[in-house]
Amino acid sequence: MNSFYSLPITVRRAIEVMGLFFLGWIIVLGNGILAPIFMAFFISIMLLPLLQFLCRLKFPEMLAIAVSLLALIVVLGLVVWFFSSQISNLVRDFPTIQQNVMGHLNSLSTWVEEHSPYSSEEQMEFIRTRSSTILNYAGSFLSGAALSVTSIFVFVGLLPIYIFLMLFYRNLLLRFVFLWFPEEMHGRVGEALHEMQIIIKSYLFGLLIQVSYMTVLVGGTLLIIGIKHALLIGVIFAFLNLIPYVGALLGNIIGVLLTLASSSELWPIITVLGVIAGAQFLDNNILMPRIVGSKVKINAMATIVGVLVAGEIAGIAGMFLSLPIIAILKIVFDRSQKFRQWGVLFGDERPERSPMRVPALRKKSEAVHEQLKRQNEIEPPHEDV
Repeated sequence: MNSFYSLPITVRRAIEVMGLFFLGWIIVLGNGILAPIFMAFFISIMLLPLLQFLCRLKFPEMLAIAVSLLALIVVLGLVVWFFSSQISNLVRDFPTIQQNVMGHLNSLSTWVEEHSPYSSEEQMEFIRTRSSTILNYAGSFLSGAALSVTSIFVFVGLLPIYIFLMLFYRNLLLRFVFLWFPEEMHGRVGEALHEMQIIIKSYLFGLLIQVSYMTVLVGGTLLIIGIKHALLIGVIFAFLNLIPYVGALLGNIIGVLLTLASSSELWPIITVLGVIAGAQFLDNNILMPRIVGSKVKINAMATIVGVLVAGEIAGIAGMFLSLPIIAILKIVFDRSQKFRQWGVLFGDERPERSPMRVPALRKKSEAVHEQLKRQNEIEPPHEDV
């Protein structure tokens, strides 16, 4: 290790970049294996308070883990049941949806005919000539979807096994982590692990609360107004909203499409967009900051890049996991003098003045780092675990 740090700084930086490249390559190749492991890790952190509570009640450890896992399965089962009931309602309305879609398409065709040189017959001919391309694309999409369904079943099958094993071997895993570091660093390692647990629990429990109130805000408001499939729109938007930036856009599009298919008028679309915009404003500016807090701030650039990269590597699961993974990496980097620059890159400790003019901002000083945290109102974790 000392010989590595005796190398010229340019050589060290080149080795670090190569290491990041090969690490990314390994993650891409093994995303099918790593995605359920990461998901199981985060869910295990969420189940840990329940497990500790059951152990305090003198439950045997194996039984406490089984009860915790059963509680998770029941919650997920209720979510699946709710989605299936809402989808069945949507399927029952399929004839009406088909009629509304045809009405909207006819209106669009009339508008195109009035504002372009293409007649309705020419439009139909264009659609017929492109139908083979669309069918080929649909076939390839369905074959990919079938592959995705298989991977989802593998993912769901492995997840409870990984969760059980992580909870059962949690002390062994902690010992494994400590043995990687010399004894004089064990205090900092324990502090970092404690902070990670707080951040993960705070973030994931905050997301559960966010899904609940976003479903009530969006779905309940649309239900009162009289929008069809209001609860389905609310739940879909609430879950997609967990994906930073990208999810809210997808949720808006899906909500508009569902409303457009379920109604022959345009005012429900404006209503859905208005309700979603209002709920997002409350979520972003009032509710979510109070629930999750500001213990770790990830800047918007790192968030967007992380979501897109994680989505490319592991699909939807990667998008959901991107933010807590970046938060964990930031905690680790912030506590390492050698890699603090990466923590700065991920974080939102934005200096008010340029490092070009203030030499102190060019250093990896702990005092400067804490001062920037105070300037950006980033609170240190203070929860007891």
